[in-house]
Amino acid sequence: MVKRGRIAGSLFVRIQFSNGDRLGPGKIALLAAIERTGSIAQAARSMRMSYRRAWLLVDSTNRLFGRPVVTAATGGRAGGGAGLTPFGRRLLTRYQRLIAAAERAAAAHLRHFEAWSNDRP
Repeated sequence: MVKRGRIAGSLFVRIQFSNGDRLGPGKIALLAAIERTGSIAQAARSMRMSYRRAWLLVDSTNRLFGRPVVTAATGGRAGGGAGLTPFGRRLLTRYQRLIAAAERAAAAHLRHFEAWSNDRP
């Protein structure tokens, strides 16, 4: 049974750009983790991802938009750190708004799919 007021199922949105690049839940989750932890390394660890993989994803996102989404300070005595640039925060917020709007638009359909999946013989 599907509970009222709750969206059944999940909806994932991946944007495929005309040049073949993509932006989706993985890169967005990494950006959110960097914002939350203040560190690319800590964000990577929290996602069970290597630092190298995280850095490559950040770099590919920077290249996709032609500007930095993450600002990083090298380690050392002060410990370094990372955070989202103002553009990175706008990107994260806009994607989160896209997901929320898509979930609202798809809610009735998701409830049907969820009900059908629970109604197996």
